[in-house]
Amino acid sequence: MALLMDHQFRQLPADRQVETRTFLEAVSHLLPFFDCLGPTVFAPIKADFSGNLTKIKTVYDTNPGRFKTLKHILEAEKEMHGSEWPKVGATFALMWLKRSLRFIQVFLQSLVNGEKDDQNPNLLRVNANKAYEIALRKYHGWFVQHLFKAAVFAAAYKSDFLRALSKGRDVKEEECLEKIRKFLISFSATVDAIYEIYSKLNADVDSTA
Repeated sequence: MALLMDHQFRQLPADRQVETRTFLEAVSHLLPFFDCLGPTVFAPIKADFSGNLTKIKTVYDTNPGRFKTLKHILEAEKEMHGSEWPKVGATFALMWLKRSLRFIQVFLQSLVNGEKDDQNPNLLRVNANKAYEIALRKYHGWFVQHLFKAAVFAAAYKSDFLRALSKGRDVKEEECLEKIRKFLISFSATVDAIYEIYSKLNADVDSTA
Protein backbone atom coordinates (compact mmCIF):
# COMPACT_ATOMS: atom_id res chain seq x y z
CA MET A 1 0.00 0.00 0.00
CA ALA A 2 3.10 2.14 -0.06
CA LEU A 3 2.13 3.44 -3.50
CA LEU A 4 -0.85 5.30 -2.04
CA MET A 5 0.24 6.01 1.51
CA ASP A 6 3.70 7.40 0.68
CA HIS A 7 2.20 10.33 -1.23
CA GLN A 8 -1.11 11.19 0.37
CA PHE A 9 -3.19 14.13 -0.75
CA ARG A 10 -3.25 17.08 1.62
CA GLN A 11 -6.26 17.87 3.73
CA LEU A 12 -8.13 20.76 2.13
CA PRO A 13 -8.33 24.15 3.86
CA ALA A 14 -11.64 25.53 5.11
CA ASP A 15 -12.39 27.20 1.75
CA ARG A 16 -11.87 23.83 -0.03
CA GLN A 17 -9.49 25.37 -2.57
CA VAL A 18 -7.04 22.94 -4.19
CA GLU A 19 -3.47 24.23 -4.32
CA THR A 20 -2.09 23.54 -7.78
CA ARG A 21 1.51 22.68 -6.93
CA THR A 22 0.74 20.13 -4.21
CA PHE A 23 -2.09 18.68 -6.31
CA LEU A 24 0.16 18.11 -9.31
CA GLU A 25 2.83 16.54 -7.14
CA ALA A 26 0.38 14.14 -5.46
CA VAL A 27 -1.31 13.17 -8.73
CA SER A 28 2.03 12.45 -10.41
CA HIS A 29 2.57 9.62 -7.95
CA LEU A 30 -0.69 7.95 -9.03
CA LEU A 31 0.62 6.96 -12.48
CA PRO A 32 1.82 3.51 -11.27
CA PHE A 33 -1.77 2.81 -10.14
CA PHE A 34 -2.62 1.85 -13.73
CA ASP A 35 0.40 -0.47 -13.86
CA CYS A 36 -0.99 -2.26 -10.81
CA LEU A 37 -4.30 -2.81 -12.64
CA GLY A 38 -2.53 -4.11 -15.74
CA PRO A 39 0.60 -2.54 -17.23
CA THR A 40 -0.25 -3.45 -20.83
CA VAL A 41 -4.03 -3.19 -21.10
CA PHE A 42 -4.26 0.02 -19.06
CA ALA A 43 -1.29 1.67 -20.78
CA PRO A 44 -3.48 3.92 -23.01
CA ILE A 45 -5.40 5.20 -19.98
CA LYS A 46 -2.13 5.84 -18.16
CA ALA A 47 -0.75 7.72 -21.17
CA ASP A 48 -3.87 9.91 -21.37
CA PHE A 49 -3.66 10.57 -17.62
CA SER A 50 0.02 11.54 -17.90
CA GLY A 51 -0.59 13.76 -20.92
CA ASN A 52 -3.32 15.76 -19.19
CA LEU A 53 -1.17 16.12 -16.09
CA THR A 54 1.69 17.49 -18.20
CA LYS A 55 -0.59 20.04 -19.92
CA ILE A 56 -1.78 21.40 -16.57
CA LYS A 57 1.76 21.58 -15.21
CA THR A 58 2.96 23.41 -18.34
CA VAL A 59 0.34 26.12 -17.82
CA TYR A 60 1.04 26.32 -14.07
CA ASP A 61 4.78 26.74 -14.65
CA THR A 62 4.20 29.84 -16.80
CA ASN A 63 2.94 31.77 -13.77
CA PRO A 64 2.85 29.86 -10.44
CA GLY A 65 1.79 32.98 -8.56
CA ARG A 66 -1.24 33.59 -10.74
CA PHE A 67 -2.19 29.91 -10.87
CA LYS A 68 -1.80 29.11 -7.19
CA THR A 69 -5.05 27.11 -7.05
CA LEU A 70 -6.91 25.09 -9.66
CA LYS A 71 -9.78 27.57 -9.48
CA HIS A 72 -7.37 30.39 -10.34
CA ILE A 73 -6.38 28.50 -13.49
CA LEU A 74 -9.96 28.05 -14.64
CA GLU A 75 -10.88 31.66 -13.93
CA ALA A 76 -7.78 33.02 -15.68
CA GLU A 77 -8.25 30.81 -18.74
CA LYS A 78 -11.90 31.78 -18.99
CA GLU A 79 -10.78 35.40 -19.23
CA MET A 80 -7.91 34.62 -21.62
CA HIS A 81 -9.67 32.34 -24.09
CA GLY A 82 -13.15 33.82 -24.24
CA SER A 83 -15.62 31.79 -26.32
CA GLU A 84 -13.12 28.95 -26.82
CA TRP A 85 -13.15 28.21 -23.10
CA PRO A 86 -13.54 25.66 -21.51
CA LYS A 87 -12.44 23.44 -24.43
CA VAL A 88 -8.87 24.70 -24.26
CA GLY A 89 -5.74 24.75 -22.15
CA ALA A 90 -5.36 23.41 -18.65
CA THR A 91 -9.12 23.72 -18.10
CA PHE A 92 -9.81 21.05 -20.73
CA ALA A 93 -6.92 18.84 -19.55
CA LEU A 94 -8.10 19.02 -15.93
CA MET A 95 -11.64 18.20 -17.03
CA TRP A 96 -10.42 14.85 -18.37
CA LEU A 97 -7.97 14.32 -15.53
CA LYS A 98 -10.68 14.74 -12.89
CA ARG A 99 -12.71 12.03 -14.64
CA SER A 100 -9.76 9.65 -14.38
CA LEU A 101 -9.36 10.60 -10.72
CA ARG A 102 -13.06 9.89 -10.18
CA PHE A 103 -12.50 6.49 -11.76
CA ILE A 104 -9.74 5.76 -9.23
CA GLN A 105 -11.90 7.10 -6.40
CA VAL A 106 -14.96 4.99 -7.22
CA PHE A 107 -12.83 1.92 -7.94
CA LEU A 108 -11.02 2.06 -4.60
CA GLN A 109 -14.21 2.88 -2.69
CA SER A 110 -15.95 -0.09 -4.27
CA LEU A 111 -13.01 -2.27 -3.28
CA VAL A 112 -13.05 -1.23 0.39
CA ASN A 113 -16.84 -1.55 0.46
CA GLY A 114 -16.42 -5.21 -0.33
CA GLU A 115 -18.25 -5.17 -3.65
CA LYS A 116 -17.29 -8.25 -5.70
CA ASP A 117 -18.41 -11.01 -7.98
CA ASP A 118 -19.43 -13.78 -5.58
CA GLN A 119 -18.61 -16.38 -8.22
CA ASN A 120 -15.14 -14.93 -8.79
CA PRO A 121 -14.22 -12.90 -5.67
CA ASN A 122 -10.58 -12.45 -6.74
CA LEU A 123 -11.51 -10.60 -9.92
CA LEU A 124 -11.73 -6.80 -10.11
CA ARG A 125 -14.39 -6.62 -12.83
CA VAL A 126 -17.23 -5.51 -10.56
CA ASN A 127 -15.14 -2.66 -9.10
CA ALA A 128 -13.63 -1.55 -12.42
CA ASN A 129 -16.94 -1.69 -14.28
CA LYS A 130 -18.70 0.35 -11.59
CA ALA A 131 -15.95 2.99 -11.68
CA TYR A 132 -16.05 3.13 -15.46
CA GLU A 133 -19.84 3.46 -15.60
CA ILE A 134 -19.84 6.32 -13.10
CA ALA A 135 -16.73 8.23 -14.14
CA LEU A 136 -15.99 7.69 -17.82
CA ARG A 137 -18.40 5.67 -19.94
CA LYS A 138 -20.70 8.48 -21.05
CA TYR A 139 -17.72 10.48 -22.30
CA HIS A 140 -16.41 7.66 -24.50
CA GLY A 141 -17.49 6.59 -27.94
CA TRP A 142 -18.38 3.02 -28.85
CA PHE A 143 -14.83 2.05 -29.81
CA VAL A 144 -13.21 3.27 -26.59
CA GLN A 145 -15.96 1.63 -24.53
CA HIS A 146 -15.15 -1.72 -26.07
CA LEU A 147 -11.43 -1.21 -25.54
CA PHE A 148 -12.08 -0.58 -21.87
CA LYS A 149 -14.31 -3.64 -21.57
CA ALA A 150 -11.44 -5.73 -22.94
CA ALA A 151 -9.04 -4.09 -20.48
CA VAL A 152 -11.30 -4.94 -17.55
CA PHE A 153 -11.38 -8.62 -18.54
CA ALA A 154 -7.59 -8.63 -18.67
CA ALA A 155 -7.12 -6.74 -15.39
CA ALA A 156 -5.01 -8.14 -12.58
CA TYR A 157 -6.46 -10.33 -9.85
CA LYS A 158 -7.35 -8.50 -6.65
CA SER A 159 -4.61 -10.29 -4.70
CA ASP A 160 -2.02 -9.29 -7.31
CA PHE A 161 -3.35 -5.73 -7.44
CA LEU A 162 -3.06 -5.30 -3.67
CA ARG A 163 0.42 -6.79 -3.70
CA ALA A 164 1.44 -4.38 -6.48
CA LEU A 165 0.06 -1.44 -4.48
CA SER A 166 2.24 -2.65 -1.63
CA LYS A 167 5.25 -2.68 -3.98
CA GLY A 168 5.52 -6.45 -4.02
CA ARG A 169 5.24 -7.05 -0.29
CA ASP A 170 2.87 -9.75 0.93
CA VAL A 171 0.40 -8.07 3.27
CA LYS A 172 -2.98 -9.04 4.64
CA GLU A 173 -5.95 -7.98 2.55
CA GLU A 174 -7.75 -6.24 5.42
CA GLU A 175 -4.59 -4.31 6.27
CA CYS A 176 -4.38 -3.12 2.66
CA LEU A 177 -8.03 -2.14 2.57
CA GLU A 178 -7.71 -0.16 5.79
CA LYS A 179 -4.84 1.84 4.31
CA ILE A 180 -6.89 2.49 1.18
CA ARG A 181 -9.71 3.81 3.41
CA LYS A 182 -7.29 6.29 4.98
CA PHE A 183 -5.96 7.35 1.58
CA LEU A 184 -9.49 7.94 0.30
CA ILE A 185 -10.31 10.56 2.95
CA SER A 186 -8.24 13.44 1.55
CA PHE A 187 -8.16 12.05 -1.99
CA SER A 188 -11.96 11.92 -2.25
CA ALA A 189 -12.29 15.38 -0.72
CA THR A 190 -9.92 16.74 -3.38
CA VAL A 191 -11.68 15.05 -6.29
CA ASP A 192 -15.09 16.20 -5.03
CA ALA A 193 -13.79 19.76 -4.65
CA ILE A 194 -12.58 19.82 -8.26
CA TYR A 195 -15.97 18.65 -9.48
CA GLU A 196 -17.56 21.44 -7.44
CA ILE A 197 -15.31 24.02 -9.12
CA TYR A 198 -16.32 22.81 -12.57
CA SER A 199 -19.97 22.83 -11.61
CA LYS A 200 -19.88 26.37 -10.18
CA LEU A 201 -17.99 27.75 -13.18
CA ASN A 202 -20.03 25.73 -15.68
CA ALA A 203 -16.76 24.44 -17.10
CA ASP A 204 -17.74 20.86 -17.98
CA VAL A 205 -18.41 19.78 -21.56
CA ASP A 206 -19.69 16.45 -22.84
CA SER A 207 -16.79 15.82 -25.17
CA THR A 208 -16.32 12.21 -26.19
CA ALA A 209 -13.11 10.33 -26.83
